[in-house]
Amino acid sequence: MSLRCLDVELDDAERIARTGDVWLFTGHQLADRAIRAATNAPVNHVAMVLALDDLPPLLWHAELGRSLVDVWTGEHHRGAQLHRLRDAADRWVNRYGQTAFFRQIEPEVSREQEDAALRVVSEMSGRSFPSSPRLASHWLRGRVRRATNLEDVYCAELVALSYQRMGLLGERRPPNWYDPGRFWSGDRLELAGASLGPEVAVEVPPPVVDRPSAEDVADGNGLRPAGGRVRSGFQAVARRVGRRRPGSASDDGAITPPTPTSPPGDPER
Repeated sequence: MSLRCLDVELDDAERIARTGDVWLFTGHQLADRAIRAATNAPVNHVAMVLALDDLPPLLWHAELGRSLVDVWTGEHHRGAQLHRLRDAADRWVNRYGQTAFFRQIEPEVSREQEDAALRVVSEMSGRSFPSSPRLASHWLRGRVRRATNLEDVYCAELVALSYQRMGLLGERRPPNWYDPGRFWSGDRLELAGASLGPEVAVEVPPPVVDRPSAEDVADGNGLRPAGGRVRSGFQAVARRVGRRRPGSASDDGAITPPTPTSPPGDPER
């Protein structure tokens, strides 16, 4: 199977990003091919966009890697993570050798739906990625519509859960019924009051090697050059959903930044 679609540059994909858009990835490693073979789809990873106010667009997904900082927790960890979209696209395309696509949601989601998505981020960020046996168990239980306890979560399961909490996806099927291929246009994803457009291929430029400024290093979250703006913007976002994240303002207005963590080496995928 192949995807035939339009293509845009990453800058343009960022500019038009909406909360609820899905990003799809396809690669050539053994694990990627195994996922596609098992699900009979041309994609092996799915993620969801959060485009919040004037912040850079973010990508919400579950993965094995931990080389990027989760902007919600301010930490490096595997599993459910929220990354700056540009950083995640660069990592998946230039480091993991994937091809990236996105599908835009129509119409734009409401403020209430966006807040529901943020509550899922607050609840699930940091949940581990399942081991290979547990991943198979999640998926097989989903075939017979038996839910899992979400102590760990894989990519499509996380996106499906987010869509359900946003009221976009019914709960007739549990989140672990879904796999990345369910979010490809070749499948029929039944959304409530919304639809996803066709796949658009994203041209991600080669990485530019640079050094973070002293301000970005002190900021402790690795999001350059907009790290400080992203973190301070999240203070307002966290207040919207009634939760306080690491690095949010205290009651007296002082900011306690998350403890910086050293970026680990890229894990084997």
